[in-house]
Amino acid sequence: MCEAAGDDAGCGADAASARRRRVPGHSYPRPCVKCGQGSAALVIRVGDAFCRGCFREYFVHKFRAMLGKNRVIFPGEKVLLALSGGAASSAMLRQVQEGLSRETAKRLRFVPGIIYVDEGAVRGQSVAQREQSLARMETLLQATGFPYHLVHLEQALELPPSILQPGPEGSSKPSTSYKEAVEGFIQQQRQEGDGDSLSTQDMPGGSPPLPRLPAAARTQELLQLFEAVETSTAREELLQMLRIHLILQTARTRGYAKVMTGESCTRVAIKLLTNLALGRGAFLAVDTGFMDNRHGDVVVVRPMREYTAKEIAFYNHFFDVPTVIMPPLSTKRREKPSIHRVIERFLLGLQEDFPSTISTVYRTGEKLSPAPAKASSESQRCLLCLCALDIAGEEELALEPTLIIEEPEENGCCQDTPAAGAESRAAFIPLLCYGCRLTFKELGPLATLPPYVRAEAQRRIHRAEMKQQSQEVPLEDGEPSKS
Repeated sequence: MCEAAGDDAGCGADAASARRRRVPGHSYPRPCVKCGQGSAALVIRVGDAFCRGCFREYFVHKFRAMLGKNRVIFPGEKVLLALSGGAASSAMLRQVQEGLSRETAKRLRFVPGIIYVDEGAVRGQSVAQREQSLARMETLLQATGFPYHLVHLEQALELPPSILQPGPEGSSKPSTSYKEAVEGFIQQQRQEGDGDSLSTQDMPGGSPPLPRLPAAARTQELLQLFEAVETSTAREELLQMLRIHLILQTARTRGYAKVMTGESCTRVAIKLLTNLALGRGAFLAVDTGFMDNRHGDVVVVRPMREYTAKEIAFYNHFFDVPTVIMPPLSTKRREKPSIHRVIERFLLGLQEDFPSTISTVYRTGEKLSPAPAKASSESQRCLLCLCALDIAGEEELALEPTLIIEEPEENGCCQDTPAAGAESRAAFIPLLCYGCRLTFKELGPLATLPPYVRAEAQRRIHRAEMKQQSQEVPLEDGEPSKS
């Protein structure tokens, strides 16, 4: 029987020393495990040493295999690339550029566009810093040759309420099968005899104007919205919500059927545990899976979700992929600023000692089903995340005390106005899923919420009241009315 409690003995110490012994200490260059000829330039995992050429082939193949295996993006579809300037989304952009180049053996068959959301106002950047970051990003976007869209986070305050309503699913699904669509597209290319027709269509007629910052009053309104949020965790969730709504609105108005985001395997694993801590366990499959079709007409895909952060960092370093790093959300707390940051530090710390941590969490999430997130009607759909309302057993959850606390606080005010029911915080609660209710409690006063959220909430509340009134049958002489 081993002694595990000793300082330098026991199974724990032996396992740690064994891990150290497995790390190669050769002074000469290791050969590439794939070609066996070139010298290894990096080691992805223990025993997986690649030269630069083989690593590039491995990286490109993984991206193509992810798209080819799922067969979600049809030939000729317009795809919007959500670029944040970070390492993962920049590597995704480079993969699309190379996939559309003339030298590629099997070219990608979709029409790309790029969107960049400027979040400098809530990330503590000054006006000069925002203009500098936008100028750098615009230079990077112009170099791609793709049509691009620069939007500011302040524009989220002008979104229409329809952004919180799923579009018709039929508009994003081609009538033909994937195989028929590919064959028809290849025949069309042969008839046209132009191999570059795909990458040049939908180009802007001229150079877009230089990026201009929104009005100072609109920026101040956005800052008041984020300052009213009580916790850093709710602030992170609010930023994610506004960002995806802006991207979704741009995709709908510009005719994009798909949106590509750059979440890596590391980011997906962090998001899995974070959403569990935030009460969104029922929606993990759509929040982290390859395909997210909750919006109906626009489908979000995550083709970078099998790349680790280490692989992406090596690829960007070796092949000079430009990035624009933005500062994190400002917070006054140095330790444990938000649940998102706590989970990130926890997983990355484990990854240093146990290299399979990220992949284990990621593979566990692969087994989840998206069925619990599907909603059959508007009344069963969350107002903010558009997932199904997971509130069937309220008495068994920690949700019941929340509802009791919120009611007296709001019933004491605004009772003289006709719209008091729609403008009270308690009236919003039944429209939200469990995770969004916890976030909504920390979003501050209702007056600071985005106008489109309040407008859509009032529409749903009034519609529910009208439906309830129509179901009430008046009594006449003790008998139900025939009308």
